[in-house]
Amino acid sequence: MIRVAFDIGGTFTDFVLHDGATGATQALKVPTTRDPGEAVLNGLEQLLGKTGIAPSSIGLVLHATTVATNAVLERKGAAIGLITTDGFRDVLIIGRQKRYETYDLYIDKPKPLVERRHIAEVVERVAPDGSVVTSLDAKSLDRAIDAMIESGREAVAVSLLHAYANPEHEKRIRERFAQRAPHIPVSLSSEISPKFREYERTSTTATNAYVKPVVERYLGNLEQALRQRGFRNELFVMQSSGGLISPDLARDFPVRIIESGPAAGILMCAIVGKTEGREHVITFDMGGTTAKLGAIDGGKPAIMPTFEIDMVRYKKGSGLPINVPAVEMIEIGAGGGSIARTSRGMIVVGPDSAGADPGPICYNRGGEEPTITDANVMLGYIAPDWFNGGTMRLDADAAAAGIKRKIADPLGISPAEAAWGIHLVATSNMENALRIVSVERGRDPRRYAMVAFGGAGPLHAARLARAVGIPTVIVPSGAGVGSAIGLLEADPRIDVTTTKVLRLDPNRSGADIAAVYKGLEAQALADAKRMAANGELQWSRYAQMRYAGQGFEIHVDLPDGPIDDTYGRRAIDAFNEAYMRKHKFLDAEGTIEAVDWTLVAAMPARSGATRLGRIEAAGPSKRSGTRKAWFPEAGGYIDTRILDRQALAGGANVTGPAILEDLDSTTVMLPGDVARLSAEGHLIIDIAKEGAP
Repeated sequence: MIRVAFDIGGTFTDFVLHDGATGATQALKVPTTRDPGEAVLNGLEQLLGKTGIAPSSIGLVLHATTVATNAVLERKGAAIGLITTDGFRDVLIIGRQKRYETYDLYIDKPKPLVERRHIAEVVERVAPDGSVVTSLDAKSLDRAIDAMIESGREAVAVSLLHAYANPEHEKRIRERFAQRAPHIPVSLSSEISPKFREYERTSTTATNAYVKPVVERYLGNLEQALRQRGFRNELFVMQSSGGLISPDLARDFPVRIIESGPAAGILMCAIVGKTEGREHVITFDMGGTTAKLGAIDGGKPAIMPTFEIDMVRYKKGSGLPINVPAVEMIEIGAGGGSIARTSRGMIVVGPDSAGADPGPICYNRGGEEPTITDANVMLGYIAPDWFNGGTMRLDADAAAAGIKRKIADPLGISPAEAAWGIHLVATSNMENALRIVSVERGRDPRRYAMVAFGGAGPLHAARLARAVGIPTVIVPSGAGVGSAIGLLEADPRIDVTTTKVLRLDPNRSGADIAAVYKGLEAQALADAKRMAANGELQWSRYAQMRYAGQGFEIHVDLPDGPIDDTYGRRAIDAFNEAYMRKHKFLDAEGTIEAVDWTLVAAMPARSGATRLGRIEAAGPSKRSGTRKAWFPEAGGYIDTRILDRQALAGGANVTGPAILEDLDSTTVMLPGDVARLSAEGHLIIDIAKEGAP
């Protein structure tokens, strides 16, 4: 089977084509366009033209997209309304009392996606156990629907109190909309996020409604364009959880694809770690717009039950909560296109980005603000005549002039010092995020390897690893298109979750747990029928669990196999193991309860099928040589060896300082670091300790 995968980023769109018969894999990067679909179609035409493969020969098309993310970040989603229980109109407005900046008197709260005047209430009430306290009042419902119609709402979210325990009132609201306003799509919280905590559930449902028309139009246009160009087989879209879903499900549940691209990249890191014998991996993805850090524990991507989008200064608790499973990740505004400026006598980098248009100054497309890429060009880390495999030529003089004008002159320092300052501030910002994902979450970085990918990741990885004590950096083959490679390794997957607070008894909880998972299995099977995928379903379970009385939960992988009378004991044992691993403590007298239960249905068919060490990109090999590059450890600018990464294929080692160039990325090695190519074609860098020569 021939498969093609593409990942749309803020600056570049990455493509990978894999031929299952020959094992050959081709890669391509093209600049992202204002209409992301334009870059997709242009890139596919280039890739198929170079390989000579007809569109009708493509067996699967795999896609990671930022269209839902951008709709939220840019506030370009649909005009939506919200219907909620009488008395709960301000759930989204109030949010949580917890402040993400304790001492900031002028704190900005996340701006809801729906304005208060478009929030309507209906008379009804359901108790936490699902019993009906007040029946749904038909007159109040019709008034709410009238308000949605008259105000021209394009989509509506419905989030009633405790609807996760009893969805009947929400379903009746959708039925009434189908009778009176069938043109308005309705998102129900009992389907989108059937979990407790009203604010998070309502925020997730509102986000789904907000991006639904946008995603529906985008996927419809993309599918039509692919068909017109001769693509006949199925399209799959990456979810935030690391699994693929059909466009049909993505249209109904677009909130599931908000972290589509980053999830694919982390999946690729898990495969690379496995091939190199590394079960514990820190993932580092730096592209043109953002940097993302995640974790692989025991060979599996860490999964979190909720995440935030549109965060203020990337502070926890400052964004819009999204209550769907996602790979664990921290994202900060530190990509190659992140803009540098001066503030109060200091250099500040990001979070805003120059993107691909106009891009950094060195692109010569009208950009006027210096960026991390401009600094890296001036420092000698990026070859102006070899950017993106020589397909783009960069203007180093323009970059230097911009840095001098905007950074060096206002601060009274040399342009070289200003460029180094930009690089160092960006690396420091990423180091802070790395410490959060590692040390602050109980991970010892000395026990982890770092897999660095993305167009800019390998430029900063060695210095970042050295700062926190990570001993080994792995730069995979095809690092610059890592997320697209990850798509090739993904499998169709359904995640279904519900809230059912159960206090676990080692002898009597089995029947209650079985009832929960029986309902989840029926839901998963219904969703699986909408997936255009073959293969036997493989089931796994996990839960969010805690000691009774705690206000937080931990992720616990639950045992496989039948759920019988002993399952309560096995679930308690799994919790104890997970809690001890995370907190190094157990409460012998504490009562354990499970809050959220999740069932995963996967259809493994391709995992491990792609040899990641065989990534090829169109373009000539780069000749080795030397150029001036900045290494403060060696006193500033020094003559630095420039090597084609493939020159190490013969088993040779190289010791830093050195710069290794590939068609889709560049790796900077610090003095004392030692690199070699593994049998799989991945670059393995042994990091010298801080202060080593």
